[in-house]
Amino acid sequence: MPTESKVDVLVLGAGPAGLMCAQGLKRAGVNVRIIDKRPKKVAAGQADGVQPRTIEVLQSYGLAERLLREGNQMHMVRTGRTADITAPSARYPFEVTLHQGAIEAIFLDSMRELGLEVDRPIIPTALELSHDENELRDPQSYPVKVTLKHLDFGSEGQDDTEIVYAKFVVGADGAHSWVRKTLGIIMDGEQTDYIWGVVDLIPSTNFPDIRNRCAIHSSNGSCMIIPREGDKVRLYIQLSDKDVVVDKATGRVDKEKTKVGPEELLEVARKSFSPFTIEKAGEIDWWTIYLIGQRVAQKFSVHERVFIAGDACHTHSPKAGQGMNASMNDTHNLIWKMTYVLRGWADISLLRTYEFERRKYAQDLIAFDKKFSALFSGKPRTEECQDGVSHEAFLEAFQTFGAFSCGIGIHYSPSSIPSMPNITELKHQSLTSHQTVGMRILPHVFVRAADARPFEIQDLLPANTKWKLVVFVGDIGPGKIKQIERVAKLADDLGKSTGLLKRYEDGVFEILTICATVKECLNYTDLPEVLRPHWSRVLLDDVDMFGRTGGKGYDIYGVDPSQGAIIVVRPDGYVGTVTPLEGVKDLETYFDTFLIRTL
Repeated sequence: MPTESKVDVLVLGAGPAGLMCAQGLKRAGVNVRIIDKRPKKVAAGQADGVQPRTIEVLQSYGLAERLLREGNQMHMVRTGRTADITAPSARYPFEVTLHQGAIEAIFLDSMRELGLEVDRPIIPTALELSHDENELRDPQSYPVKVTLKHLDFGSEGQDDTEIVYAKFVVGADGAHSWVRKTLGIIMDGEQTDYIWGVVDLIPSTNFPDIRNRCAIHSSNGSCMIIPREGDKVRLYIQLSDKDVVVDKATGRVDKEKTKVGPEELLEVARKSFSPFTIEKAGEIDWWTIYLIGQRVAQKFSVHERVFIAGDACHTHSPKAGQGMNASMNDTHNLIWKMTYVLRGWADISLLRTYEFERRKYAQDLIAFDKKFSALFSGKPRTEECQDGVSHEAFLEAFQTFGAFSCGIGIHYSPSSIPSMPNITELKHQSLTSHQTVGMRILPHVFVRAADARPFEIQDLLPANTKWKLVVFVGDIGPGKIKQIERVAKLADDLGKSTGLLKRYEDGVFEILTICATVKECLNYTDLPEVLRPHWSRVLLDDVDMFGRTGGKGYDIYGVDPSQGAIIVVRPDGYVGTVTPLEGVKDLETYFDTFLIRTL
């Protein structure tokens, strides 16, 4: 007889999307299990670029330090020597490159500390989803039945089959997702004619910019250089359709029939590098050949019980460094929503916002990728080829899409769907003219009122499943009687026995207060208690003791110090809404649309 078990969330696939999901849910106290068909993690190759927004997300879980220590940082692109990251508000103004196996190891080690391991090698063989409406609406039911097969069952006579009953399932099982196919979810899009090879190696070369991200256009084809950890580099090498054999049934490169291997790829690269030279110094670390497919799944979930994430729901070119980043940010978006539903803090309809937000992003990503891939794969403009891609056109596209490609420009829109809660509210956007509602909270250094220690605000807003009320109280220094009275009224409104902080489950909110008053004129104890829940939660918009960092924060966010504002930051670091100091009723209306009241 097969063994049977129950779990809150079953994650299928232990790539970046699945590992992000499992570690985040485990941190939140969710009963989660993750399985993978591979007997061990990726050893080399695969995805390798981590964009600035993804570094911020990893930092919110306490995972960025190791990435920054082990990875390579790309600060410059050699297309005329421009910044690799063009978004001015990027906290980390560079891209980190590190092979996928090392990135997975960061998650795996973090999960191990939390008592969670990947179960492997295991594959799913059947998935059944209940059709009972009452069961599907009840977040504490187990409407998903998944049959698993253990691939390394050594004892004869033992059943290698296991049945798992889950409240939710997340399919993070790659571009050829078993979950997606089993659910019958269709991918919209197309396969391009662009064929590329990838080689990871330690080079021996006289090319002076080998340690910068470089885009090389030549009549022989295009090549991109990605510097990696240590002395390694990755080469993306354009191939012609004469070089490879494509399996028409799968749309994938048939490597058995294709005669191109790593040595042939390097030979193509040599022609693109000419008159510079490039050879390998040692063995090839990893290589592959692929066709660029640009597709988005028609839906990202079924009945808000089985979800797909990462490459399972969107595929695109890897050269802009989006795949792994989009994948991890998919499940980062889902973690807090699933946690709230499981805790009974939010209605199950909250989970509909996952597809609404992330599918729109995936569609924008494909539109970007189509333009970027066409530019990069096109022939360079020459006297003989006037229809080719000019250096200026490529550089313009790189800079135009800079904020989007690095993740900083992701913008979640309000929902107009009646059955979906609106977690993005624009009513008072004018109060924060430089902090856009629906985008991630801008980074900035403030000084802690209690001890004048400077802190990056993002480090005070971790991914701990709590909503943060960032209260810009304005200038409440000596003589600012009117503003002090407004702040006192806000504290009274928040602290009411039936008010915002009491009407939902304990632990939903954290308050962070930011004063536009210099350190010499304010003690943190000057604030009402509700706005200083802990001595460390009061900040000043002032420079540190040496004048090296901090200050001008109200300008950065576009907040008038004479008015103030409340910025509501979602658990995933994105701004949900903004209200004036008198807007507690607006906050209650906002949260009532998706949180379950206890009063």
